[in-house]
Amino acid sequence: MKISATSSGGFAGITRQHEVDTATSPAGQALEAELASRAFFANPRGAAEEPVGADIPRWTITVDADGERHSVSFAEDGNPANARWRELLDRILAA
Repeated sequence: MKISATSSGGFAGITRQHEVDTATSPAGQALEAELASRAFFANPRGAAEEPVGADIPRWTITVDADGERHSVSFAEDGNPANARWRELLDRILAA
């Protein structure tokens, strides 16, 4: 399984990208379990309402697994609905 996390926006407009191959990462099994517990592939692609403001960082988490590709996007705007994606992002960035 390949996982990528890509940021855009933010005050400086810097793009960041982090990739994890769960087959080779020591955190791979834990990340796969985390994705399964969050029913990642069943979630909609993004938030229903995007916050206004170019200075708000936005992230897209993309997972490629078994010929299927799915992405979830969210803004780091403090919205409680995005907290679960921020938690997942933190685990991906730590891997």
